[in-house]
Amino acid sequence: MKGLAFISILFFSLALAWQTNLKREVADLVLLNGAIWTVNSAQPWAEAVAIKGGKILEAGSSQEISKMIGDSTQVVDLKGDLVLPGFIDSHTHFLDGGFSLLSVRLKDAGSREEFIRRIEDRAKEIGKGAWILEGDWDHQSFDPPELPRKEWIDPVTLHNPVCVSRHDGHMVLVNSLALKLAGVTKDTLHPLGGEIIKDPNTGEPTGILKDAAMDLVMRHIPEPSFKEKLKAAEVALKHAAELGVTSIHDMAYAGNFEVYQELLRLNKLTARLYVYIPITEVEVYARLRLKTPFGNNLLKIGGLKGFVDGSLGSSTALFFDPYSDDPQKKGLLHSQMFPEGIMEKRIIQADKAGLQVAIHAIGDKGNNLLLDIFERIIAKSEKRDRRWRIEHAQHLLPADIERIANLDIVASVQPYHAIDDGRWAERKIGRKRCQYTYAFKSLLEKGVILACGSDWTVAPLDPISGIYAAVTRQTLDGKHPEGWFPEQKISLEEAVKGYTLNGAYAEFSENIKGSVEKEKLADLVVLSRNIFKIPPEEIKKTEVKMTILNGKVIYKK
Repeated sequence: MKGLAFISILFFSLALAWQTNLKREVADLVLLNGAIWTVNSAQPWAEAVAIKGGKILEAGSSQEISKMIGDSTQVVDLKGDLVLPGFIDSHTHFLDGGFSLLSVRLKDAGSREEFIRRIEDRAKEIGKGAWILEGDWDHQSFDPPELPRKEWIDPVTLHNPVCVSRHDGHMVLVNSLALKLAGVTKDTLHPLGGEIIKDPNTGEPTGILKDAAMDLVMRHIPEPSFKEKLKAAEVALKHAAELGVTSIHDMAYAGNFEVYQELLRLNKLTARLYVYIPITEVEVYARLRLKTPFGNNLLKIGGLKGFVDGSLGSSTALFFDPYSDDPQKKGLLHSQMFPEGIMEKRIIQADKAGLQVAIHAIGDKGNNLLLDIFERIIAKSEKRDRRWRIEHAQHLLPADIERIANLDIVASVQPYHAIDDGRWAERKIGRKRCQYTYAFKSLLEKGVILACGSDWTVAPLDPISGIYAAVTRQTLDGKHPEGWFPEQKISLEEAVKGYTLNGAYAEFSENIKGSVEKEKLADLVVLSRNIFKIPPEEIKKTEVKMTILNGKVIYKK
């Protein structure tokens, strides 16, 4: 009897184990023995994660997750490495970034001589007749800082029209040949929302064009071919994967969407694209009755992007008070603000059509004007989850921080700008106004959602450098070791959340990505150092070891 009982128990145990094994899900990919910061407040940390079908099965201990390993499971031993959700960059000019990687690079040119040499080399490389574009120069890096002039580059670009952008995208340097092609002379009037810088002695254009004045030349630049756009997009996507960026908000043109559609068709889209198109095209989308976001989890039309003003570095950001370094100027309204009232009409039209809006505002007056518009529209409209965004929200009046919170506006901010502009911002607008420049902590304390990004190509497409900037505020010149306005530093957890879950929230996707949770999309990044265990100033030395999108390894160092 005892033998029969033993056999019965044995068979029962085997049957139970067999049934349990049938129910047990087998993962496609398992990451073990790591430190996983999930950005999930219910379970902040885990050791391992299992992935199947492009989604997260479970996050937990290595012992628990090991049970999901089958014969076909790919297993990665993290050996203690830190894992975060895939980074979400909430503000890029992505296709332009790809073109910048393929063009002349002027951002780190630290002198007039180096600036000229690089443009000369580019002219020799591309041959006569071709335009020299992009560049992303920064005159604040020159010693001493000075705006470049056409006379610098005319001798080395006799046969090449030049239109190279300052890294903020609100100012260009053009040569005499480009001015001639555009018919711009000393008699050409400033367009609304723009400025042609002219020599105070001769009245001749210096070659510097700001905001709307840039269009005078840019309209003469040949449109890149579709093949060239595809190449630029692929180069940009490769760059993003190397930096752990798995989702991108592209402040773009409608034509960009066609490029991304082709890459999606070819199965070459290695990041999730959330594309904003100019608010000037609101009527097209309203007529189609297209609600945003529209698309699938890899490619969506996100909403409409508009401009109120320019940038600080170009002295076109709109302020209530004059610039400290140029008392005759308070900045410029962007051309999209003309005729008066048109921006408000377009946002009303977008709101009625159910479209999200993301509006660029830099100066304190620019932000104030935009909040006035938002306030009026929201007060007269039905209550709904709009998630309207202010892109940059850079220089704020203290009272307007409260208004951003009360209106439930998402602040789409770029932390790297703080450590870049912090080198020279006080010279332009004085110390008092800088107290609420990049006021990340003040915004968070009022309950504002911070969605972090790079503004690439204005700043590097590198979330790690952005996290470092938000946490330390140590300027690039090394002159603020305790941080530039250190009271505005935020915690590491808040910064990482800005590049993950908050970015997902800003695109209505927080339920499917942005944290390491069951059933969410399996987008992850593995870092070379545990940034939670090192001094904040060491964060910038961290590298990406692996990037995972949809459960597939798309980059491995």
